[in-house]
Amino acid sequence: MLSRRVKSGAAVTLQYGSKTFSTTSHNHFKVTVAGGSGGIGQPLCLLLKQNSLVSHLAVYDISKITPGVAVDLSHIDTATRVTGHKGVDQACEAMKDADVVLIPAGMPRKPGMTRDDLFSSNASILRDITADFAKYAPEKSIMAIITNPVNSMVPIASEVLKKAGKYDPRRVLGVTTLDIVRAATFVGQINCIDPAEVTVPVLGGHSGVTIVPALSQCQPPVKLCNEEDIKRLIKKIQEAGTAVLNAKAGGGTATLSMAYAAARFTCSILRALAGEANIVECAFVKANRCDTPYFACPILLGRNGLEKNLGTGNLNELESSLLKKAIPELLKNIKTGEDFVMKPQTVCPPDPCKS
Repeated sequence: MLSRRVKSGAAVTLQYGSKTFSTTSHNHFKVTVAGGSGGIGQPLCLLLKQNSLVSHLAVYDISKITPGVAVDLSHIDTATRVTGHKGVDQACEAMKDADVVLIPAGMPRKPGMTRDDLFSSNASILRDITADFAKYAPEKSIMAIITNPVNSMVPIASEVLKKAGKYDPRRVLGVTTLDIVRAATFVGQINCIDPAEVTVPVLGGHSGVTIVPALSQCQPPVKLCNEEDIKRLIKKIQEAGTAVLNAKAGGGTATLSMAYAAARFTCSILRALAGEANIVECAFVKANRCDTPYFACPILLGRNGLEKNLGTGNLNELESSLLKKAIPELLKNIKTGEDFVMKPQTVCPPDPCKS
């Protein structure tokens, strides 16, 4: 279902697996969606309810509609059990025994906002959910962060887990799959082929200039010879989220495509947890690099989450240049997240002259 995998052999290449929502397996997993009643959370839960690898879907949110979302989902005729958990006092029950905790919780983008503008609202939400994850989720649990800005949220989660003594970099994954899905879609349109036949690694981060599609590694090769056309395609991939926001005229963000991408990523995690070999997805993870502590690239998934970081592969001159320009912005995003946890938050006292 909705996942890329690697063929056996010495060379590591990406390809699609089956695109159905049902997977036959003797392994069954509990998946918790923190923010399950939101714009991304609801369609994500709908897709997960159709995945037979998910035996228990826990819908967790502070919204009053959360129990109703769970009841609605429970009427779908699949074997997956659905439970609803409303409010922070139910975080323990929601995360207990979870194999995977997905986090789409947070404020959505609005017209004129960038992912970075979301930081002040979403940082505290992600911090608090991560603190609950550290308390209640089992050590084997994998955290997959969808909340934007991912470039800053993954460092926040990592620092919170370090403070709690629960940090395992293999199990903290930033979901960048939508960038890969979009890149494959746009290349498929250019090549006049099914996007499911296209693989394009996307490197760096998950916002703006930090999104660096490795089009030189595209399979099959993208049918663009002119560098200006390639640059336009890269910009289209980088700005795709803004294009959706503008097209919805302020009425929403890329909730449906993000839910699809997150469901695909989750299925890849579950397949790897079930013991299937050679499952590869791109994700924003702890990096084995000297220039940045976190980085998005293809990773091999296994029973412990991140099995192996596959790196950037061979890049052409344009891609190397774009990546070099992306690193300073990426470092800024990462530092913003780390500082939020590491440095005390200053609260200014009220001005007595204005009281």
